[in-house]
Amino acid sequence: MTQNPFTNGTGASGARSAYLDASIATASPARLLVMLFERLVLDVTRAVDSQRAGDVQEAHRQLVHAQDIVLELRASLQVESWEGGVGLASIYDFLHTQLVRANIRKDLALTEACLGLVTDLAQTWREAALQTANVA
Repeated sequence: MTQNPFTNGTGASGARSAYLDASIATASPARLLVMLFERLVLDVTRAVDSQRAGDVQEAHRQLVHAQDIVLELRASLQVESWEGGVGLASIYDFLHTQLVRANIRKDLALTEACLGLVTDLAQTWREAALQTANVA
């Protein structure tokens, strides 16, 4: 069974988990992408906060979950389907490498840089999803 990338393995309550599962099952592909990026921003934000607080274990947990999301985004990317696919794949690969480095080195500045990148990417995908929704 595949782990839900939105839950971070925290054992959400039954009702919350059912709601989340239903939200995911009924979301459009564009909305799913936005949801993944929102979770990615949350994970990296939590990692930054944990690093600032000196909680190495929690920072590690959040960064590993963020890495998993980026790997999922990269694996689901159909590079050949559009002109920007190769460039986006490179961004995902770079981001994954930086998240791993930030985790290994326990590097707050690098984690903050990753947060800036994922925040920008999330905003870009939100705008793209809105444009797609307005066209449909």
